Amino acid sequence: MTNRREVKVRVNNVRLSFPELFEATAMNEGEKPGFSAQFILEGDHPDLATLKKAMVEVAKGQWGDKAETVLKQLQGQDRVFLRRGDEKIDGDGNVMDGYAGNRYLTARSYVRPTIVDRDKSPLSENDGKPYSGCYVNAYLAIWAQQHPKYGKRINAQLQGVQFARDGDAFGAGKSASPDVFDSLADEYSDFDDDDLV
Repeated sequence: MTNRREVKVRVNNVRLSFPELFEATAMNEGEKPGFSAQFILEGDHPDLATLKKAMVEVAKGQWGDKAETVLKQLQGQDRVFLRRGDEKIDGDGNVMDGYAGNRYLTARSYVRPTIVDRDKSPLSENDGKPYSGCYVNAYLAIWAQQHPKYGKRINAQLQGVQFARDGDAFGAGKSASPDVFDSLADEYSDFDDDDLV
């Protein structure tokens, strides 16, 4: 059974990516649906130190004197919630948009997280925010997992997200310029409805 010792952390002004915040989604077929998101910490983000400290604290609470060794092993096996953005690769082998040179964390929960606006009023999916690419504040519970089936991990449970400010949306693409079209103003001027089949 998992011994659950948590450290609560709030990270501010992080960029939201891959949000599944309003409807539970299964990561893989046959798995229990949950809510999840990734949060990009740009550059030398001030909350990186807080996250690393929380990882060490829950590791010590779970594995005692072996915490440092176990934590290094888990990082090498990619079994911690905090990762290097340069390792987030798309299907073409390129670092994904927004991840290069940054760190990111992955958080998940089976309970729907609290989602609020800047003024703390509740947000729904119909509000159009938060969206992938915007900046948010996230409230997390960091914990060390020791499970007979799933093994050891350092996880982040997603408990809340606050929309902070707009950012360039990921994967939004660009609108076409009007120059890609021909002018049709006169082309159909002599068209007669009687010509229709």
